[in-house]
Amino acid sequence: MTDASPGWELYRSFLAVVREGSLSGGARLLGLTQPTVGRHIDALEEALGTALFTRSQGGLAPTELALSLVPHAEAMSMAAEALQRAASGEAEEDRGTVRITASEMIGTEVLPPILARFREEHPRIAIELVLSNRTDDLIRRDADIAIRMVRPTQTALVAKKCGVIGLGLHAHKNLIQRHGMPQSVGDLTQLPIIGFDRESSIRRLKDLGGFPLSRELFTFRSDSDIAQFAALKAGVGFGMCQYALGRRYPDLVPVLPGAVEFELDVWIVMHEDLKTSRRMRLMFDHLAAEMSAYARESGRPSP
Repeated sequence: MTDASPGWELYRSFLAVVREGSLSGGARLLGLTQPTVGRHIDALEEALGTALFTRSQGGLAPTELALSLVPHAEAMSMAAEALQRAASGEAEEDRGTVRITASEMIGTEVLPPILARFREEHPRIAIELVLSNRTDDLIRRDADIAIRMVRPTQTALVAKKCGVIGLGLHAHKNLIQRHGMPQSVGDLTQLPIIGFDRESSIRRLKDLGGFPLSRELFTFRSDSDIAQFAALKAGVGFGMCQYALGRRYPDLVPVLPGAVEFELDVWIVMHEDLKTSRRMRLMFDHLAAEMSAYARESGRPSP
């Protein structure tokens, strides 16, 4: 291994080749030429004193050492992206980029109109949205602001609770016409139910209304909240839905309200180092106000 530390551009090409499986694919991903990416890989292997890829029929296969380097290269990539976002606008100007992370449902069903209103007020601020349920996005610095359903525990974060979102069992009106409205939790065992696939996802819900959950209960299984919601709207089965979202779709009917339901806290979270950035403060305050308003709509429907 040489004394000189390999530069980021070498690891950037390395990561692209790992992801694409070939020099040509990595070059296309980065907008570089194949010879340039090849030189970067050669230089990195020379600096590390070992081969990082073996040739196979499918392209370039990373060695065990190369695979062990991937998490570190990805961390470098996220840090480089964070630096680029930080440099994209002056601290006291409403321009630049803000990267937001939110869950699938919040990101696809709740945020779009909220972000549209923000863009009307601040057209010079670009928005990046990452759909993720991970809670460590901000600590890893691969996002600037997060909307989360659990209170953050890390001390380096600034967090504001916006309220509580209620979720209850719903079904399409046509499905209820075919199967009838259940009168008790016990009736659900005879009905098509939408739920999770993996046991780890099922455990997130625990028991609903004293009703034990298991994978075998669900006749439609997916660990994607978006897929579950799409199945619910299509009448595939009975499933959980945010009350506020259910009101937006007239064909969805609450089922056993008060018996099968749970609540989620809503938090807006930002790394404390970003408090001095005006565009971050603008987005943070906007999301806090809008999500507070949404939470106020999310209570159980009146009988």
